[in-house]
Amino acid sequence: MSEPDEGLYITFEDFMRVDIRLGTVVDAKPFPEARKPALKLWIDFGEKVGIKKTSAQITAHYQPDQLIGRQVAAVVNFPPRQIGPFMSEVLTLGFADDKGGIVLLKADQTLQNGARLF
Repeated sequence: MSEPDEGLYITFEDFMRVDIRLGTVVDAKPFPEARKPALKLWIDFGEKVGIKKTSAQITAHYQPDQLIGRQVAAVVNFPPRQIGPFMSEVLTLGFADDKGGIVLLKADQTLQNGARLF
């Protein structure tokens, strides 16, 4: 295994600036207007952050009805980004499988909405 390029290192303070929270999907809909296949998600991050919406390119493994009630992790402190006619407010996190399909990141236990990654 090779060492990361020295220019890729970040400080712990850099990491702490990225606010990654756990939330529960409360609504999910197809997003046919997106250039790449995607779903629109509404995620409840608890009282402090609230419900935020996002566009996620996760159609290889997920249908909207499979996502309601599922907890997902997302970066909640990026600025909103316009995705076609939809304003995405958070970045939902996942890993690419060997075909490029995204598999959502999740906690191995149910936690309170808004729990922060440390």
